[in-house]
Formats: sequence, structure tokens, C-alpha cells
Amino acid sequence: MDLAEIWRVMRRRWYVLLPGLLLTAALITGVYLLVPVEYRSQSTVTLLNSKKATVAFDGNPFLSTQASLTGMADGLARNLNSDDSKADLKAQGLTGLYEAKIADNAQGPFMWLSVTGTDPAAVLQSDKLFTAYAEKRLLEFQAQQSVTPDAMIRMATIVPPQKPEAQTKTRLQYLVMAAALGFVLSLVATFFVEARRRKADKPGRRKAVASAPEPPEAPGPGSDSASGSGSGSDDHTGAVDPTATMALKVLPSSAFRSKAPK
Repeated sequence: MDLAEIWRVMRRRWYVLLPGLLLTAALITGVYLLVPVEYRSQSTVTLLNSKKATVAFDGNPFLSTQASLTGMADGLARNLNSDDSKADLKAQGLTGLYEAKIADNAQGPFMWLSVTGTDPAAVLQSDKLFTAYAEKRLLEFQAQQSVTPDAMIRMATIVPPQKPEAQTKTRLQYLVMAAALGFVLSLVATFFVEARRRKADKPGRRKAVASAPEPPEAPGPGSDSASGSGSGSDDHTGAVDPTATMALKVLPSSAFRSKAPK
């Protein structure tokens, strides 16, 4: 089946295709209204060495970097994503979904702290709360290990929580899926009706051909009809019926006398 045939079927069964397309449009509208736009705010923080470790660098923490800081950043991210931290943040008023992770392609102990939600103002406020909570959790984590204040790893905010940006990728994916599903189902219904109609038409044509009278067979060259004889159609063998009787007509004697020579 080529594109021209597909187009002809769609035109012929428009009464099936059109309702399907209308339902598809309604489905797309429903997805557009029911799936809200999500907003995302993100901040970038980094871990700094302790005051004691930066004495040799005149107290500049950016000159003193250690591999242990990256390990600490990974441990802090795991702690922030734990169930206990989620419950604590929710109790403090954080709404939406949040995530703490090491920054992609980071050359040091850099972390991304992001919050996603449907209310831009609430997302921004939650990201600020999350950033402050991360620094607090870092200090608590070290205090539990009895680390002195001068030896504690510190946190600095590189990029503060940014203005929430709309995340339309998920919503667009749902819209494309709804459109594709509705269109495919409409085509399937159209060609299903076309196939049923074609199947229903074929037996009728076969029946009409079977009921037509058969043409008479042409007589053969050796048949009685070709020779002009008047033998009946019931005489299939050409033999004389032995039971047949011959009718004799008896003429009067006067007829013979009238024909006799004088």
C-alpha cells in the first residue's frame, strides 16, 4: 500500500478519521491543562579547607585544595539526599523536589543544590532554605566527629539560588506522546473499518457470479443436432429402443386395384 492508497482510504473513511482526530485534540488539550509547568532553581557551592589548613597560604582557602574535600562533598550530597534530611527539610517548609549532587565536570569540591516545583516563588524560597541547610548540615556532620572549629571544613556559595526557570521538556514529551497515540489509533480505526467493508463486499460478488446461468455447450461435430436428425434429446447412446413398436397402416384393397396397370 503506497501513500496514494493511504490517502484514498483516509478520504473514503473520513467519518471514522475525523472523530478520532477530534478526540486526539481533546486529549492534547487535557494533557496541556493537567500537566503543569515545572520550575527549577539551582545554586552552586564549594567546600573550603579549614582555617588551620590555610595558615601556610596566608589564610586563603582557595589556594589550599585537597582531594579529601571532593570526598567530603560526595558524602555531604548523600547525606542531604537521605530520608532523614528530607523529613527535616519538609518540616522546615521546603516544598517540591530537591537534589544535591557533585557538579558535572567539576575540577574541585563543587556541588549543585537544586529545587524543582510548580510555584516559582516557592521554588526560589525552597532553594535558599536548602542552601542554608546544606551548610548547617556540614557543620553538624563534623561536630558529630568532634572536629574542632578551626579544623572544620567550610562551605562557600559560588552561585546563589537563581531565578526559577521553566522546565518544558517533560510537558512537551507528554504532549507529543498524546498526539502520536491519538493519531495512530485514529488511523488504526480507519483502516480497520476499511478492511471490514472490503471483506463484507467480497462474498456478495462471489455469490452473484455463482448464481449466473451457465451458457449452453456448443454441439459437437458428430452430434445428432448437427446432422439434422430428429432424434430426441433423451437418446444418449444412439441405439434403437428394442421395446419400441412400429405402427402399421392397413390400406384397403381398392387402393391397390386403382393403382394396378390396365
